[in-house]
Amino acid sequence: MNGPDRLPLRPLLLAELLAAPAVGSAALDPNRPLLASLIAGQASGSGCLPPHLGLGPAAYRYLREAYFPGSGATPTAREIESIPEWEDLQKLLLDHRARKSPSELLMANIVATACVGRDHLWQDLGLASREELSKLMWVNFPELARANTGDMKWKKFLYRQFCSREGIYVCPAPSCGVCKDYAKCFGPEN
Repeated sequence: MNGPDRLPLRPLLLAELLAAPAVGSAALDPNRPLLASLIAGQASGSGCLPPHLGLGPAAYRYLREAYFPGSGATPTAREIESIPEWEDLQKLLLDHRARKSPSELLMANIVATACVGRDHLWQDLGLASREELSKLMWVNFPELARANTGDMKWKKFLYRQFCSREGIYVCPAPSCGVCKDYAKCFGPEN
C-alpha cells in the first residue's frame, strides 16, 4: 500500500481524520489537528502508543466520535509496559495545563503514556516532528513550555521537572551549561 509511487500512509490518514466533521466544541478545539496527528501516527505504526493512545477504550471512543466521526484510521495493535511514575507525570502535566479545553486532560494522559517509549518524546508519540510536540506543549501546558528556556529535549525536561518536584537531583553538574552530558539533553533530536 505504501509503494514508492504512492503517498505515505501517515499523511493520508491525517487528511482523512481532518476531513471528518467534528461534533460541537471539538470542531474549534486547537488540539484537533494535534489529536489527528497522534491518531495518524499510531495507526501508521509510528511511536509506542497503544491502540487507545493511553486513554482507555471509553475515552478513546469518545475522542474518535467527537473529533473524527466516521473516520476509519485503524489503530496499530501493540502492548506497552507500564511505568511506575505514570501518575506523577500525568499530575505534573495536569498541574500545568492551560485550562482552556477539556482535551488537555486527554493530552496529559497521552503524553504521560508515551514517556514509556525509548525514543525522543515526539517520536514515541508518533508525531511528525519535534515542532509538533512543541506546539502540543504550548497549547496544552504553556507554563511548562515557558519553563523550558534552554530548549531541553521534552522527555528529559518533563523528567527533570518531575524529579525536582520530588526532591530528586540526579544531574551531576551544578548547572546544565557546565555538564559533560549537555548534548544528550539539548540540541537536535534526529
